[in-house]
Amino acid sequence: MATAKMAPQSLQPLLDRLDDARKQTDALFEVIRPEALYERPIPERHRLVFYLGHLEAFDWNLIARDALHHPSFHEEYEKLFAFGIDPVDGQLPHDVPSDWPVTDEIRAYNERLRDRIDTALRESPHKLPETIAEGTLLQVAIEHRLMHAETLAYLMHGLRHDQKNAPANYQATTERSEAFQHDVVTIPAGIATLGMRRDSGRFGWDNEFEQNQVSVPKFRIDAYPVTNGEFLEFVNAGSYENTRLWSVADWAWKTSAQISYPHFWENNSEGWQYRGMFENIPLPLDWPVYVSYAEASAYARWKKRSLPTEAQWHRAAYSTPESECAYPWGDVEPSAERGNFDFARWDPAPVNAHPAGQSAFGVHDVLGNGWEWTSTPFAPFPGFTSFAFYPGYSANFFDGKHFVMKGGSPRTTVCMLRRSFRNWFQPHYPYVYAKFRTAEE
Repeated sequence: MATAKMAPQSLQPLLDRLDDARKQTDALFEVIRPEALYERPIPERHRLVFYLGHLEAFDWNLIARDALHHPSFHEEYEKLFAFGIDPVDGQLPHDVPSDWPVTDEIRAYNERLRDRIDTALRESPHKLPETIAEGTLLQVAIEHRLMHAETLAYLMHGLRHDQKNAPANYQATTERSEAFQHDVVTIPAGIATLGMRRDSGRFGWDNEFEQNQVSVPKFRIDAYPVTNGEFLEFVNAGSYENTRLWSVADWAWKTSAQISYPHFWENNSEGWQYRGMFENIPLPLDWPVYVSYAEASAYARWKKRSLPTEAQWHRAAYSTPESECAYPWGDVEPSAERGNFDFARWDPAPVNAHPAGQSAFGVHDVLGNGWEWTSTPFAPFPGFTSFAFYPGYSANFFDGKHFVMKGGSPRTTVCMLRRSFRNWFQPHYPYVYAKFRTAEE
Protein backbone atom coordinates (compact mmCIF):
# COMPACT_ATOMS: atom_id res chain seq x y z
CA MET A 1 0.00 0.00 0.00
CA ALA A 2 1.29 3.47 -0.84
CA THR A 3 2.41 5.76 1.97
CA ALA A 4 2.62 9.51 2.16
CA LYS A 5 6.39 9.86 2.53
CA MET A 6 6.56 12.79 0.09
CA ALA A 7 3.91 14.87 1.89
CA PRO A 8 4.83 18.24 3.41
CA GLN A 9 7.34 17.76 6.20
CA SER A 10 5.04 19.50 8.67
CA LEU A 11 2.35 16.88 8.01
CA GLN A 12 4.58 13.86 8.46
CA PRO A 13 3.96 13.47 12.23
CA LEU A 14 0.22 13.47 11.57
CA LEU A 15 0.56 10.96 8.76
CA ASP A 16 2.60 8.74 11.05
CA ARG A 17 -0.15 9.03 13.67
CA LEU A 18 -2.78 8.15 11.07
CA ASP A 19 -0.79 5.07 10.13
CA ASP A 20 -0.56 4.07 13.81
CA ALA A 21 -4.30 4.59 14.23
CA ARG A 22 -4.97 2.37 11.21
CA LYS A 23 -2.81 -0.36 12.74
CA GLN A 24 -4.77 -0.05 15.98
CA THR A 25 -8.15 -0.59 14.32
CA ASP A 26 -6.80 -3.25 11.93
CA ALA A 27 -5.65 -5.23 14.96
CA LEU A 28 -9.09 -4.96 16.55
CA PHE A 29 -10.75 -6.54 13.55
CA GLU A 30 -8.32 -9.45 13.84
CA VAL A 31 -9.67 -10.15 17.32
CA ILE A 32 -13.19 -10.67 15.94
CA ARG A 33 -13.66 -14.07 14.33
CA PRO A 34 -14.82 -13.70 10.70
CA GLU A 35 -18.29 -15.14 11.20
CA ALA A 36 -18.91 -12.76 14.12
CA LEU A 37 -18.43 -9.64 11.98
CA TYR A 38 -22.10 -9.86 11.00
CA GLU A 39 -23.27 -9.93 14.61
CA ARG A 40 -25.01 -6.99 16.30
CA PRO A 41 -23.84 -7.12 19.94
CA ILE A 42 -25.75 -3.94 20.86
CA PRO A 43 -29.33 -3.60 19.54
CA GLU A 44 -29.00 0.17 19.12
CA ARG A 45 -25.92 -0.06 16.92
CA HIS A 46 -24.98 -1.27 13.46
CA ARG A 47 -23.59 -4.73 12.90
CA LEU A 48 -19.84 -4.95 13.39
CA VAL A 49 -19.28 -5.23 9.65
CA PHE A 50 -20.42 -1.61 9.30
CA TYR A 51 -17.36 -0.39 11.18
CA LEU A 52 -15.05 -2.36 8.91
CA GLY A 53 -16.11 -0.06 6.08
CA HIS A 54 -17.02 3.05 8.06
CA LEU A 55 -13.53 4.02 9.19
CA GLU A 56 -12.24 4.13 5.62
CA ALA A 57 -15.38 5.63 4.06
CA PHE A 58 -15.28 8.44 6.63
CA ASP A 59 -11.68 9.27 5.68
CA TRP A 60 -12.52 9.18 1.98
CA ASN A 61 -15.58 11.41 2.33
CA LEU A 62 -13.76 13.86 4.58
CA ILE A 63 -10.40 14.14 2.82
CA ALA A 64 -10.58 12.88 -0.76
CA ARG A 65 -14.16 13.69 -1.75
CA ASP A 66 -14.97 16.89 0.16
CA ALA A 67 -11.55 18.52 0.63
CA LEU A 68 -9.64 17.33 -2.46
CA HIS A 69 -12.74 16.97 -4.71
CA HIS A 70 -11.77 13.55 -6.02
CA PRO A 71 -14.44 11.75 -8.03
CA SER A 72 -16.19 8.85 -6.35
CA PHE A 73 -15.04 5.33 -7.13
CA HIS A 74 -17.70 3.50 -5.05
CA GLU A 75 -20.63 5.79 -4.33
CA GLU A 76 -22.72 2.97 -2.85
CA TYR A 77 -20.13 2.24 -0.13
CA GLU A 78 -19.56 5.95 0.52
CA LYS A 79 -23.24 6.20 1.46
CA LEU A 80 -23.64 2.78 3.11
CA PHE A 81 -20.72 3.28 5.49
CA ALA A 82 -21.07 7.04 6.01
CA PHE A 83 -22.77 7.37 9.39
CA GLY A 84 -23.40 5.40 12.54
CA ILE A 85 -26.65 5.51 14.49
CA ASP A 86 -27.66 6.66 17.99
CA PRO A 87 -31.40 6.03 18.31
CA VAL A 88 -33.06 7.66 21.32
CA ASP A 89 -36.61 7.13 20.11
CA GLY A 90 -36.78 3.35 20.45
CA GLN A 91 -36.55 2.77 16.69
CA LEU A 92 -33.92 0.03 16.45
CA PRO A 93 -32.21 -1.03 13.21
CA HIS A 94 -33.76 -4.09 11.58
CA ASP A 95 -31.34 -5.02 8.77
CA VAL A 96 -30.16 -8.62 8.29
CA PRO A 97 -26.62 -9.90 7.58
CA SER A 98 -27.39 -10.50 3.91
CA ASP A 99 -28.02 -6.76 3.50
CA TRP A 100 -24.28 -6.15 3.91
CA PRO A 101 -21.41 -6.77 1.46
CA VAL A 102 -19.04 -9.68 1.99
CA THR A 103 -15.95 -8.81 3.99
CA ASP A 104 -13.49 -9.55 1.16
CA GLU A 105 -15.14 -6.86 -0.94
CA ILE A 106 -15.05 -4.37 1.93
CA ARG A 107 -11.38 -5.05 2.61
CA ALA A 108 -10.55 -4.59 -1.08
CA TYR A 109 -12.43 -1.28 -0.98
CA ASN A 110 -10.46 -0.25 2.10
CA GLU A 111 -7.12 -1.04 0.43
CA ARG A 112 -7.98 0.93 -2.69
CA LEU A 113 -9.30 3.84 -0.66
CA ARG A 114 -6.23 4.09 1.58
CA ASP A 115 -3.96 3.97 -1.46
CA ARG A 116 -5.85 6.82 -3.14
CA ILE A 117 -5.85 9.00 -0.03
CA ASP A 118 -2.16 8.44 0.66
CA THR A 119 -1.23 9.08 -2.96
CA ALA A 120 -3.28 12.29 -2.99
CA LEU A 121 -1.50 13.55 0.13
CA ARG A 122 1.91 12.64 -1.31
CA GLU A 123 1.41 14.28 -4.69
CA SER A 124 1.32 18.06 -5.24
CA PRO A 125 1.69 18.92 -1.53
CA HIS A 126 1.78 22.65 -2.39
CA LYS A 127 -1.79 22.37 -3.71
CA LEU A 128 -3.34 20.92 -0.56
CA PRO A 129 -6.27 22.97 0.82
CA GLU A 130 -5.66 24.83 4.05
CA THR A 131 -7.80 22.45 6.16
CA ILE A 132 -5.41 19.65 5.21
CA ALA A 133 -2.17 21.64 5.05
CA GLU A 134 -2.62 23.02 8.58
CA GLY A 135 -3.59 19.59 9.89
CA THR A 136 -7.21 19.92 11.02
CA LEU A 137 -8.72 17.26 8.76
CA LEU A 138 -5.96 14.79 9.53
CA GLN A 139 -6.49 15.37 13.25
CA VAL A 140 -10.21 14.72 12.73
CA ALA A 141 -9.48 11.51 10.81
CA ILE A 142 -7.05 10.28 13.47
CA GLU A 143 -9.25 10.99 16.49
CA HIS A 144 -12.41 9.76 14.76
CA ARG A 145 -10.68 6.44 14.09
CA LEU A 146 -9.38 6.17 17.64
CA MET A 147 -12.81 6.99 19.06
CA HIS A 148 -14.14 4.07 17.06
CA ALA A 149 -11.35 1.87 18.36
CA GLU A 150 -13.01 2.37 21.74
CA THR A 151 -16.52 1.96 20.33
CA LEU A 152 -15.45 -1.31 18.74
CA ALA A 153 -14.04 -2.50 22.06
CA TYR A 154 -17.27 -2.12 23.98
CA LEU A 155 -19.22 -3.56 21.03
CA MET A 156 -16.87 -6.54 21.02
CA HIS A 157 -17.40 -6.89 24.75
CA GLY A 158 -20.96 -7.96 23.93
CA LEU A 159 -19.83 -10.89 21.77
CA ARG A 160 -19.58 -14.37 23.23
CA HIS A 161 -16.05 -15.25 24.24
CA ASP A 162 -15.89 -17.97 21.58
CA GLN A 163 -16.49 -15.31 18.91
CA LYS A 164 -13.19 -13.59 19.68
CA ASN A 165 -9.50 -14.43 19.46
CA ALA A 166 -7.59 -13.23 22.49
CA PRO A 167 -4.36 -11.49 21.41
CA ALA A 168 -1.14 -13.40 22.01
CA ASN A 169 -0.08 -10.95 24.73
CA TYR A 170 -3.38 -11.12 26.62
CA GLN A 171 -3.06 -12.02 30.28
CA ALA A 172 -5.91 -12.69 32.64
CA THR A 173 -6.41 -9.97 35.22
CA THR A 174 -5.83 -11.34 38.69
CA GLU A 175 -4.46 -8.49 40.81
CA ARG A 176 -6.50 -7.18 43.70
CA SER A 177 -5.96 -3.97 45.61
CA GLU A 178 -5.00 -3.45 49.20
CA ALA A 179 -7.79 -2.28 51.45
CA PHE A 180 -8.47 1.43 51.11
CA GLN A 181 -10.77 4.01 52.63
CA HIS A 182 -13.71 5.19 50.49
CA ASP A 183 -13.24 8.81 51.53
CA VAL A 184 -15.17 11.89 50.54
CA VAL A 185 -13.03 14.90 49.60
CA THR A 186 -13.98 18.53 50.23
CA ILE A 187 -13.24 20.80 47.28
CA PRO A 188 -13.03 24.52 48.15
CA ALA A 189 -14.91 27.10 46.14
CA GLY A 190 -13.08 28.30 43.05
CA ILE A 191 -12.96 28.54 39.28
CA ALA A 192 -13.27 25.69 36.77
CA THR A 193 -11.98 26.44 33.28
CA LEU A 194 -13.98 24.53 30.67
CA GLY A 195 -13.07 24.15 27.02
CA MET A 196 -10.13 25.74 25.22
CA ARG A 197 -9.38 28.98 23.43
CA ARG A 198 -10.00 28.96 19.71
CA ASP A 199 -6.77 30.89 19.15
CA SER A 200 -4.70 28.42 21.17
CA GLY A 201 -3.38 26.74 18.03
CA ARG A 202 -4.30 23.32 19.43
CA PHE A 203 -6.71 20.86 17.90
CA GLY A 204 -10.08 20.31 19.49
CA TRP A 205 -13.54 19.21 18.38
CA ASP A 206 -16.09 21.96 17.88
CA ASN A 207 -17.80 21.39 21.25
CA GLU A 208 -14.50 22.07 23.07
CA PHE A 209 -14.59 25.77 22.10
CA GLU A 210 -14.88 28.49 23.34
CA GLN A 211 -13.04 28.47 26.67
CA ASN A 212 -15.15 29.70 29.57
CA GLN A 213 -14.82 29.88 33.32
CA VAL A 214 -17.39 28.81 35.87
CA SER A 215 -17.46 29.76 39.54
CA VAL A 216 -17.98 26.57 41.57
CA PRO A 217 -19.18 26.74 45.20
CA LYS A 218 -17.58 24.52 47.82
CA PHE A 219 -18.67 20.87 47.47
CA ARG A 220 -17.77 17.32 48.46
CA ILE A 221 -17.04 14.47 46.08
CA ASP A 222 -16.06 10.80 46.33
CA ALA A 223 -12.30 10.31 46.40
CA TYR A 224 -12.73 7.15 44.31
CA PRO A 225 -15.31 6.08 41.72
CA VAL A 226 -18.10 3.86 42.96
CA THR A 227 -16.87 0.27 42.94
CA ASN A 228 -18.60 -2.99 42.06
CA GLY A 229 -18.57 -3.79 45.78
CA GLU A 230 -20.37 -0.57 46.71
CA PHE A 231 -22.88 -0.97 43.90
CA LEU A 232 -23.54 -4.56 44.98
CA GLU A 233 -24.88 -3.14 48.25
CA PHE A 234 -27.29 -1.03 46.20
CA VAL A 235 -28.42 -4.12 44.26
CA ASN A 236 -28.78 -6.25 47.40
CA ALA A 237 -30.90 -3.50 48.99
CA GLY A 238 -33.52 -4.07 46.28
CA SER A 239 -32.90 -0.66 44.77
CA TYR A 240 -33.71 -1.75 41.22
CA GLU A 241 -37.27 -2.31 42.46
CA ASN A 242 -37.55 0.91 44.45
CA THR A 243 -39.52 3.37 42.31
CA ARG A 244 -38.52 6.32 44.53
CA LEU A 245 -34.93 6.09 43.29
CA TRP A 246 -35.72 6.33 39.59
CA SER A 247 -37.15 9.04 37.37
CA VAL A 248 -40.32 8.14 35.47
CA ALA A 249 -38.42 7.77 32.19
CA ASP A 250 -35.62 5.76 33.79
CA TRP A 251 -38.07 3.42 35.50
CA ALA A 252 -39.93 2.82 32.23
CA TRP A 253 -36.64 2.05 30.43
CA LYS A 254 -35.37 -0.25 33.18
CA THR A 255 -38.66 -2.11 33.38
CA SER A 256 -39.06 -2.48 29.62
CA ALA A 257 -35.49 -3.75 29.22
CA GLN A 258 -35.84 -6.00 32.32
CA ILE A 259 -32.66 -4.63 33.87
CA SER A 260 -31.93 -5.62 37.46
CA TYR A 261 -28.12 -5.26 37.67
CA PRO A 262 -25.26 -3.75 35.62
CA HIS A 263 -24.73 -4.80 32.02
CA PHE A 264 -21.21 -6.10 32.66
CA TRP A 265 -22.30 -8.37 35.50
CA GLU A 266 -23.65 -11.92 35.35
CA ASN A 267 -25.28 -13.93 38.11
CA ASN A 268 -25.04 -17.70 37.89
CA SER A 269 -24.48 -20.78 40.04
CA GLU A 270 -21.00 -19.50 40.88
CA GLY A 271 -22.33 -16.18 42.13
CA TRP A 272 -21.74 -12.73 40.73
CA GLN A 273 -19.35 -12.65 37.80
CA TYR A 274 -17.76 -9.88 35.76
CA ARG A 275 -18.07 -10.45 32.01
CA GLY A 276 -14.58 -9.55 30.82
CA MET A 277 -13.54 -9.17 27.21
CA PHE A 278 -12.17 -12.70 26.92
CA GLU A 279 -13.36 -14.52 30.06
CA ASN A 280 -15.66 -14.31 33.06
CA ILE A 281 -14.12 -13.78 36.48
CA PRO A 282 -15.54 -13.50 40.00
CA LEU A 283 -16.88 -9.95 40.39
CA PRO A 284 -13.88 -7.76 41.33
CA LEU A 285 -15.27 -5.68 44.16
CA ASP A 286 -12.50 -3.06 43.90
CA TRP A 287 -13.03 -2.31 40.19
CA PRO A 288 -15.24 0.61 39.17
CA VAL A 289 -18.80 -0.33 38.29
CA TYR A 290 -19.81 0.38 34.69
CA VAL A 291 -23.42 1.55 34.46
CA SER A 292 -25.79 3.80 32.53
CA TYR A 293 -26.56 7.36 33.56
CA ALA A 294 -29.96 6.18 34.80
CA GLU A 295 -28.40 3.58 37.10
CA ALA A 296 -25.72 5.99 38.34
CA SER A 297 -28.41 8.58 39.13
CA ALA A 298 -30.50 6.04 41.05
CA TYR A 299 -27.46 5.06 43.13
CA ALA A 300 -26.71 8.72 43.87
CA ARG A 301 -30.31 9.23 45.08
CA TRP A 302 -29.95 6.14 47.25
CA LYS A 303 -26.93 7.80 48.87
CA LYS A 304 -28.92 11.07 49.12
CA ARG A 305 -26.39 12.73 46.87
CA SER A 306 -26.11 13.56 43.15
CA LEU A 307 -23.80 13.17 40.21
CA PRO A 308 -21.25 16.00 39.89
CA THR A 309 -21.78 18.71 37.32
CA GLU A 310 -19.24 19.08 34.53
CA ALA A 311 -17.83 22.15 36.32
CA GLN A 312 -17.59 20.34 39.67
CA TRP A 313 -15.86 17.41 38.02
CA HIS A 314 -13.35 19.79 36.41
CA ARG A 315 -12.72 21.58 39.68
CA ALA A 316 -12.07 18.29 41.50
CA ALA A 317 -9.90 16.88 38.71
CA TYR A 318 -7.76 19.76 37.47
CA SER A 319 -7.63 22.47 40.13
CA THR A 320 -5.06 23.11 42.82
CA PRO A 321 -5.39 25.52 45.76
CA GLU A 322 -3.64 28.13 43.59
CA SER A 323 -4.33 27.35 39.91
CA GLU A 324 -5.35 24.69 37.37
CA CYS A 325 -3.30 21.99 35.65
CA ALA A 326 -3.37 20.28 32.28
CA TYR A 327 -3.89 16.90 33.96
CA PRO A 328 -5.01 15.86 37.45
CA TRP A 329 -1.42 15.14 38.53
CA GLY A 330 0.10 18.30 37.01
CA ASP A 331 1.36 19.33 33.60
CA VAL A 332 3.53 16.34 32.62
CA GLU A 333 2.22 14.11 29.82
CA PRO A 334 0.21 10.95 30.65
CA SER A 335 2.13 7.74 31.34
CA ALA A 336 1.24 4.22 32.44
CA GLU A 337 1.66 4.84 36.17
CA ARG A 338 -0.94 7.65 36.05
CA GLY A 339 -3.95 5.60 35.01
CA ASN A 340 -5.56 2.79 33.02
CA PHE A 341 -5.79 4.25 29.50
CA ASP A 342 -4.28 4.19 25.99
CA PHE A 343 -5.29 0.57 25.16
CA ALA A 344 -3.11 -0.83 27.94
CA ARG A 345 -5.82 -3.22 29.17
CA TRP A 346 -9.06 -4.75 27.95
CA ASP A 347 -10.79 -4.45 31.32
CA PRO A 348 -10.73 -2.15 34.36
CA ALA A 349 -8.19 -2.02 37.18
CA PRO A 350 -8.79 -1.46 40.91
CA VAL A 351 -9.84 2.13 41.53
CA ASN A 352 -6.81 2.72 43.78
CA ALA A 353 -4.29 1.15 41.41
CA HIS A 354 -2.79 4.44 40.19
CA PRO A 355 -2.09 6.76 43.14
CA ALA A 356 0.31 8.76 40.93
CA GLY A 357 -2.70 9.88 38.90
CA GLN A 358 -4.62 11.55 41.73
CA SER A 359 -5.51 15.22 41.65
CA ALA A 360 -4.14 17.94 43.90
CA PHE A 361 -7.21 17.58 46.12
CA GLY A 362 -6.77 13.80 46.45
CA VAL A 363 -9.36 12.65 43.91
CA HIS A 364 -8.23 9.29 42.49
CA ASP A 365 -8.77 7.38 39.25
CA VAL A 366 -9.83 10.51 37.35
CA LEU A 367 -8.37 9.82 33.90
CA GLY A 368 -8.79 6.32 32.51
CA ASN A 369 -10.44 3.17 33.89
CA GLY A 370 -13.85 4.37 32.66
CA TRP A 371 -15.51 7.58 31.54
CA GLU A 372 -17.35 9.41 34.31
CA TRP A 373 -20.94 10.55 34.13
CA THR A 374 -21.79 14.14 35.01
CA SER A 375 -25.24 15.60 35.55
CA THR A 376 -24.66 18.24 32.86
CA PRO A 377 -26.67 17.88 29.62
CA PHE A 378 -24.44 18.02 26.55
CA ALA A 379 -24.80 21.55 25.19
CA PRO A 380 -22.63 24.15 23.44
CA PHE A 381 -20.30 26.46 25.31
CA PRO A 382 -20.82 30.21 24.76
CA GLY A 383 -19.20 31.09 21.44
CA PHE A 384 -19.71 27.61 19.94
CA THR A 385 -19.33 27.32 16.17
CA SER A 386 -19.82 23.99 14.42
CA PHE A 387 -17.21 22.59 12.05
CA ALA A 388 -18.05 23.70 8.50
CA PHE A 389 -16.86 20.33 7.18
CA TYR A 390 -18.73 18.31 9.85
CA PRO A 391 -21.63 20.50 11.06
CA GLY A 392 -23.54 17.74 12.81
CA TYR A 393 -20.68 16.25 14.85
CA SER A 394 -21.83 17.93 18.08
CA ALA A 395 -24.88 19.97 17.13
CA ASN A 396 -26.95 16.88 16.31
CA PHE A 397 -26.70 15.89 19.97
CA PHE A 398 -27.58 19.22 21.59
CA ASP A 399 -31.02 17.78 22.28
CA GLY A 400 -31.20 17.55 26.06
CA LYS A 401 -31.11 13.76 25.75
CA HIS A 402 -27.36 13.27 26.17
CA PHE A 403 -25.11 13.92 29.16
CA VAL A 404 -21.48 14.98 29.35
CA MET A 405 -18.90 12.39 30.31
CA LYS A 406 -15.33 13.16 31.28
CA GLY A 407 -12.11 11.30 31.91
CA GLY A 408 -11.45 8.33 29.63
CA SER A 409 -11.53 4.54 29.69
CA PRO A 410 -8.99 1.71 29.38
CA ARG A 411 -9.50 1.97 25.60
CA THR A 412 -9.15 5.76 25.32
CA THR A 413 -6.11 7.06 23.46
CA VAL A 414 -3.75 9.53 25.15
CA CYS A 415 -4.54 12.45 22.81
CA MET A 416 -8.15 12.47 24.02
CA LEU A 417 -7.14 12.77 27.66
CA ARG A 418 -6.79 16.52 27.17
CA ARG A 419 -8.63 18.62 29.73
CA SER A 420 -11.11 20.12 27.26
CA PHE A 421 -12.26 16.85 25.68
CA ARG A 422 -15.96 16.05 26.18
CA ASN A 423 -17.72 12.75 25.59
CA TRP A 424 -21.49 12.26 25.75
CA PHE A 425 -24.10 9.50 25.79
CA GLN A 426 -27.81 9.11 26.26
CA PRO A 427 -28.96 8.10 29.79
CA HIS A 428 -30.30 4.66 28.87
CA TYR A 429 -27.10 3.28 27.38
CA PRO A 430 -25.48 0.67 29.67
CA TYR A 431 -22.86 -0.66 27.24
CA VAL A 432 -20.13 1.96 27.39
CA TYR A 433 -17.17 1.87 29.78
CA ALA A 434 -18.71 4.44 32.14
CA LYS A 435 -18.13 4.77 35.85
CA PHE A 436 -19.23 7.53 38.22
CA ARG A 437 -18.77 9.14 41.61
CA THR A 438 -21.23 11.07 43.74
CA ALA A 439 -21.10 14.64 45.02
CA GLU A 440 -22.94 17.11 47.26
CA GLU A 441 -22.73 20.82 47.95
